[in-house]
Amino acid sequence: MGANAIVYRIFVNIIGIGLSGILFKHVVVSSFLALVLSGIVLSVLNLFLKPILFLATLPLQILSFGIFYLITNAIILKLTSAFIDGFYIDGFWAAIGASILIGLVNIIFDLLATNDELRYYRWK
Repeated sequence: MGANAIVYRIFVNIIGIGLSGILFKHVVVSSFLALVLSGIVLSVLNLFLKPILFLATLPLQILSFGIFYLITNAIILKLTSAFIDGFYIDGFWAAIGASILIGLVNIIFDLLATNDELRYYRWK
């Protein structure tokens, strides 16, 4: 993944977290700095920790037909809120909802991206 793709992911995650803060009352982003930092931390955790968590929970992923992936995303989002002061997620279900919304924002931006290097998903 190139530097442009990483910066692109950070901006898309910032947009997703910002929308989650607007739409969910249990997701609180207190400042713009907290929003930017949470986007950076979420992108870094997704880059390094998510593959490890995915492999560690692979049997649960298979048994649940991939539904457990939502829980993995919620765990990473809760970890992000634990690291960033000013970004709070109150409750597990709020983390699930926010992770679904952030995932949808990522999919929409992947559909609209014209540069193949920026795309995480390869749509044909």
